[in-house]
Amino acid sequence: MKKLLIVLILTLSATLNAQSSAKDELAIIQSSYGKSKTDLINQYMALSPEQTTAFQPVYDSYEAERKVLGQKKIQIIDDYAAKYATLTDADADQLTKANLKNNLDVEKLYSKTYEKAKKAIGATNAAKFIQLEVYLQTSIREEIQDSIPFIGEIDKTKLN
Repeated sequence: MKKLLIVLILTLSATLNAQSSAKDELAIIQSSYGKSKTDLINQYMALSPEQTTAFQPVYDSYEAERKVLGQKKIQIIDDYAAKYATLTDADADQLTKANLKNNLDVEKLYSKTYEKAKKAIGATNAAKFIQLEVYLQTSIREEIQDSIPFIGEIDKTKLN
């Protein structure tokens, strides 16, 4: 029953816009770490004022692209929720390919951002940023993944 409720909630989430998903992401970070993502990054990176100035456009560009990819991920999840109860092979194929492409696009963004950050603040600081960002995004993905039922999970509960 709990999983069915989650599917219904995910289906209703199709109406979420970029602003609300960004708020959800911020809420996850703030509930986990007690501060905003920007504050967390600034504290961890501990850049000089000059480095902060050089890094800010790189970070802003990264965040803009990451948010677009995040919206695509939400759309994939919403599509999965809408099709979950009647998932066909074609639906599973399309959703899986879209999800894998989104994951690759995120990895490409990390790589591109690392190169830009390396030029702006050096390799060690760029590596620190990527390490922290991957950690944060993995934590967020884990929160989301925990709320998504596995394919066929409802069918298994009907058998009991």
